Amino acid sequence: MLGVVVGFKAEARIAARMGRVAISGARPGLADSAVKGLIAAGATELISFGLAGGLAPGLEPGDLIIATTVLVGEAHRPADPALSNRLSAVLPEAHLGAVIGREAAVTDAAAKRTLHEATGALAVDMESQAVAAGGLPFAVLRAIADPADRCLPPAALVGLRADGSADVGAVLLSLLRTPAQLPRLVGLARESRAALRALERAVSRLM
Repeated sequence: MLGVVVGFKAEARIAARMGRVAISGARPGLADSAVKGLIAAGATELISFGLAGGLAPGLEPGDLIIATTVLVGEAHRPADPALSNRLSAVLPEAHLGAVIGREAAVTDAAAKRTLHEATGALAVDMESQAVAAGGLPFAVLRAIADPADRCLPPAALVGLRADGSADVGAVLLSLLRTPAQLPRLVGLARESRAALRALERAVSRLM
């Protein structure tokens, strides 16, 4: 059985066709619990699935990433070649390379650039580190939502509940405090929709 770990409910709806899905709410502790729950339910393979932040220059919203390895601190955890090859055979346009698993969002374009220069990683997300540590064969399939040259607005960091649903109240409160972030928040929403559409198309082809 394939176990799929995602951060958001919107990602979970897309991933449901792939296997059993667990939602982390973009919280590291819940990502670990999601992996353990999938393993307890009988998962024999794991996939980290959903949106990612771009680190490599030139990646655009909706570009697909298949990880060859997940970087967690100083550790390199190779993705399962057979599982990753199954993905890349169907999705040849996907970019192959390292993905960084982090317990906090990388919000600043300068920080993204520094991470890429130090590691060569293509993208960063908040679930892959838990999937890579799960002890099962794993793969990573992600779509770029915020490219390397974009900064995340503060509202994006408070807009998600632990169950993966949108916290509209927290977003509105953040906007009231910092109205100037509205254009970037609108842009991020547009880019995230493009990434989700890319994931939908990818899953349709994989199935």
